[in-house]
Amino acid sequence: MKNDAFVRRDQSWYVSSDIPSDLLVKVGGISFHLHKYPLLSRSGRMNRIIYESSRDSDLTMIDLDDLPGGSDAFELAAKFCYGIAVDLTASNISGLRCAAEYLEMTEDLEEGNLIFKTEAFLSYVVLSSWRDSIVVLKSCEGLSPWAENLQIVRRCSESIAWKACANPRGIRWAYTGRPSPKWNSDSKESSPSRAQPVPPDWWFEDVSILRIDHFVRVVTAIKVKGMRYELIGAAITQYASKWLPGLQDGSSQLADDGWSQGAGLHMIIAGTGNKDDLTGTQIREQRMVIESLISIIPPQRDCVSCSFLLRLLRIANMLKVAPALVTELEKRVGMQLEQATLPDLLIPSFNRGDTAYDVDLVQRLVEHFLVQEQTEPSSPSRGETPHDSMRISSGPNAKARVARLIDSYLTEVSRDRNLSLTKFQVLAEALPESARSCDDGLYRAVDSYLKAHPTLTEHERKRLCRVMDCQKLSIDACMHAAQNERLPLRVVVQVLFSEQVKISNALANSTLKQPGEPADSFQQLNFPNPTRRQLLEGTPQSFQEGWITAKKDINTLKFELESMKAKYLELQNDMDALQNKFEKMTAGNSGPTKPGKPQMGSAWSSGWWKLGKITKINNSDVQDMSGAHGPVAGPSEQGRKGPRRWRNSIS
Repeated sequence: MKNDAFVRRDQSWYVSSDIPSDLLVKVGGISFHLHKYPLLSRSGRMNRIIYESSRDSDLTMIDLDDLPGGSDAFELAAKFCYGIAVDLTASNISGLRCAAEYLEMTEDLEEGNLIFKTEAFLSYVVLSSWRDSIVVLKSCEGLSPWAENLQIVRRCSESIAWKACANPRGIRWAYTGRPSPKWNSDSKESSPSRAQPVPPDWWFEDVSILRIDHFVRVVTAIKVKGMRYELIGAAITQYASKWLPGLQDGSSQLADDGWSQGAGLHMIIAGTGNKDDLTGTQIREQRMVIESLISIIPPQRDCVSCSFLLRLLRIANMLKVAPALVTELEKRVGMQLEQATLPDLLIPSFNRGDTAYDVDLVQRLVEHFLVQEQTEPSSPSRGETPHDSMRISSGPNAKARVARLIDSYLTEVSRDRNLSLTKFQVLAEALPESARSCDDGLYRAVDSYLKAHPTLTEHERKRLCRVMDCQKLSIDACMHAAQNERLPLRVVVQVLFSEQVKISNALANSTLKQPGEPADSFQQLNFPNPTRRQLLEGTPQSFQEGWITAKKDINTLKFELESMKAKYLELQNDMDALQNKFEKMTAGNSGPTKPGKPQMGSAWSSGWWKLGKITKINNSDVQDMSGAHGPVAGPSEQGRKGPRRWRNSIS
């Protein structure tokens, strides 16, 4: 028999031998014309199949479509059975090892069989090399469950994890044209890159080529060996960027329209990703990738950026990831919500809702943030250093940043005509009042909502304006609010009144300055001296007329109040005099004779005359007061109905 070589013709392999083949083996559409004896001597499975079938009839064909590794692995196994030298490499070793296990090529049939040789190559060659371990683990993707059962995946994952966590100073580097280096511990020659410092992320690019289940195994093994959590998070981020194309599509364009033109930011969202563009297989694969990545993100804060978490959350909502994992991801975002940006927070509503953006999702993120702020431990948790704990406890600064972010978000989503007033109000009031030192952002959002919803009733507009505090508005916001005809008149008056109080307080404080201190308090408050005049002159004509009328009514009320005080004092004096006369009259009537009877009658008549005078004065005063404060009593006063109602609101 000549066992020199195998020859392939089309889809068939033939053995160069003087003896004709007596067995046909089909593997994955490829035919192998072989001999029974070489296979029987080294394969327990082939021995059993041929022996069991020979009792009925002479077997000439065997179908092995379920052989792991396919026709390439069987070709190498068949050559080994014929004694032909087989070149073992990192690319073919995993398939050949699984094929040897399938064919039962054990030491019981012949010493030094294929299982022994492939195991030796895996243990002593592959697992000692970084590059070979990556290649073998990559080749195991089509060998499930054989590669798992034979512990090839586990051993390669642990080998990669051990090398990734090793001291980079002991690594010799060799570059193969890729941006990241490969492990080359056996290299003895010097390399120009040896003198350069080894970057801590040298292993990211290599492990990112693995399938998600194998990547999870590697990352899990790296965690066990104590890798820094921020490096693990960076590796997860790079892997997600490579396998989730939609993760990089959250581009946006921003333009500031200013106070008077757009009252906020104008956001154009592009590339939010469309689920309809993906096939069913792609949707399942990306869903599995997202679910696996969420499960292996380290629990420590700041191991991945908030922007990455929000982009991952956007794709998770689009692909309908498991609700439990989505909730876990929302909690992770809430832990570091102060790091978020407006473009990442503008997540579309994928649940066929009425609104363009998922406002309910942002509401839940704010709730998770507040819960995290309240339950934040005072001591660092396990795996965190005291420096990390100081970085975590951001306190009021974090709330202030989140407040500014939510104000910008409300300004953007307020342009949606389908956004209900309740959702807007609930999100605006989600943060405590102490989170905002200035309500300019809220005012901008409220004005944008009023502009996009012109059909709101007076009650709804007043309800909307309750979310902001007029006393927290800056001078620019007050100037804009005084000219804003979309605001209710009551809110405009509150803005003017609060600004007047600020100016009065500033003037009062300036009088308490010491001689050596500067007396110009307006310059210290960063607004010019004639601010009050500017506010009044900048208001619309209708508001100016209403304000002038209200001011006249206030002055009239002050004059009437002073008159009432004078009349009250006069009545009090008359009452005291009457009381004295009554006491004297009572004392005069206590004697035995009654000469004072005519005088008593004269005193009583004088007293009743004065009481009548008091009654008339009181009635006239009551009428005057009812004209100033009370309801309209006759048709002659119908023309004053408007100013009196304005006066009542001012009082």
